[in-house]
Amino acid sequence: MNVLIVDDNQAAADLLQELLVLQDHTARCTYTGRQALDVAAGEHFDAALVDLTLPDFPGTEVARQLRAAARGEPPLLVAISGYSADEASNAAGLFDHHLQKPIDFDVLDRILARPLAG
Repeated sequence: MNVLIVDDNQAAADLLQELLVLQDHTARCTYTGRQALDVAAGEHFDAALVDLTLPDFPGTEVARQLRAAARGEPPLLVAISGYSADEASNAAGLFDHHLQKPIDFDVLDRILARPLAG
């Protein structure tokens, strides 16, 4: 899968990118919501891992805009945050999955191996 990573913690995003590449995915890191949307406008992504707390605007807004801009099938959207799924419930409906930091990579690997059926 071609995966967009959106996280203002650059070290965490870069490490996640390395792990995804080792699993035969391609991955691109962005560190702000604006940067993510600019990159997504010019490239197709199968999935996006979006931090809910970004410096410029909320990850929920990134998800909303990624879904709205999708040409055809929207990307698989995974919320990543330091908040539990219950605490991040305002993201419900925008994201297909929620992973709490630190991310359990085995769980992420299973999510990416089973993309949503259209």
